[in-house]
Amino acid sequence: MSRPFYITTTLPYVNDKPHVGHALEFVQADALARSRRLRDDEVFFNTGTDEHGQKIYDKAVKEGRDVKEYVDFYAERFTALKEKLNLSYDAFIRTTDEKHIQAAQEIWKRCEAAGDIYKKNYKTKYCVGCELEKTDSELVEGKCPIHLNLELQIVDEENYFFKLSKYKDALLAYLAGDVVTPLARKNDAINFVNGDGFQDFSISRLKEKMSWGIPVPGDESQVMYVWFDALTNYISTLDWPNESADSNFTKYWMNGETLQVAGKDQVRMQSIMWQAMLLSANVPPTQHVFYHGFITSGGQKMSKSLGNVLDPFDYAEEFGIDAVRYFFLRHVHPFEDSDFTRERFVESYNAGLANGLGNLASRVMKMAEEHLTEPVVVAEKEDFTDYFALLDAFKFNEASDLIWQKIAECDALIQESQPFKVVKDDAEKGRALIADLAVRLYTIGRMLNPLMPSTSQIIKDAVKANKKPENMFSRREA
Repeated sequence: MSRPFYITTTLPYVNDKPHVGHALEFVQADALARSRRLRDDEVFFNTGTDEHGQKIYDKAVKEGRDVKEYVDFYAERFTALKEKLNLSYDAFIRTTDEKHIQAAQEIWKRCEAAGDIYKKNYKTKYCVGCELEKTDSELVEGKCPIHLNLELQIVDEENYFFKLSKYKDALLAYLAGDVVTPLARKNDAINFVNGDGFQDFSISRLKEKMSWGIPVPGDESQVMYVWFDALTNYISTLDWPNESADSNFTKYWMNGETLQVAGKDQVRMQSIMWQAMLLSANVPPTQHVFYHGFITSGGQKMSKSLGNVLDPFDYAEEFGIDAVRYFFLRHVHPFEDSDFTRERFVESYNAGLANGLGNLASRVMKMAEEHLTEPVVVAEKEDFTDYFALLDAFKFNEASDLIWQKIAECDALIQESQPFKVVKDDAEKGRALIADLAVRLYTIGRMLNPLMPSTSQIIKDAVKANKKPENMFSRREA
């Protein structure tokens, strides 16, 4: 029975162009959304851009640009990803959208009504790169371990705070359930809640120091802290606070299955801060958060200074969108860090696509076109239970391997039965072998839909037309 399914990526900061980490997360989420649509679930797939905060304000000022013009410029770079990565999202939310601003102010009011917002003077170390306060135990030689190139700022002012400490027991109860994948990230969340860093956090900034933010309801001297604002996008995109029976919020968040996709450095924000905000506002918490690993290059974190930054969109232009999607979903580990180099990309492209899938499709459909008088009959539905179970467990690599196992089986069948020879001596037997291969190829095409949607369509169309497709993947040199 179909069920409403809501899936969202995190919202990237628009302080630079999209990078390989964004591409990975978007493609993973897209594969999950497509797999659910194949099962006739009603899917709402959300992504967008995070456009407030100190980091964005500082960058715009440094470049001498109007802040709104600056975020508009980079937001366009992210909306272009829909075509560049063949994404099937249903909504693109910007945190400068009016409906999001209203939702962020509403969640503030509800948290305040719950007695969870108060004002105090404080002094703390702040990483602009993370847009987070840092305790001494989180620092490495006095710096944020994620942004070693940035000096910590000392924030000394009067701000509003959220009573995160009030929700310790509720968060531990929430985290005890099946709400985080993988287990290592679940343990990270539990350890944080039980650690010294778990404390009330500032949720506003003085407007005179940082004007680029959503105004705090009832206090024009303050703007919202970027995380308190941005996290609300997950429900503002569903038109919350509209909680009517026929609203998207009721359909997908209240009555559906909710899933967030995020990087492994997002545990504190997605599974702790955000869930506490929801509890405070009397909104059900997210049912599941999947955390993916990072992509490295040559064993090192990608960095402009190291000269090892790879642009996935250059690869999509050179090798094709589906080749990039294939690499991300089959050759990037779902939960751990993975290496992305040109040599590794080309090697996997040649082995899996040029010599594997592309070669098989050409061989089978060449024989079919020459020896079958009409297209093969394919079943309207097939049982892909095991395949979908792997995708639902975020094991994209193992799900991909199931497809390439079928490709290998077809290659072995051709090698053993040699239908191209049999058909010359025994036409009926040879045509039966070729027809079986064409049906198997159609099954492979179906399974490819969530991972490589364009290639999936090409293969299915070729089988239905009984025509050899154009060469899809030509061998490349590194």
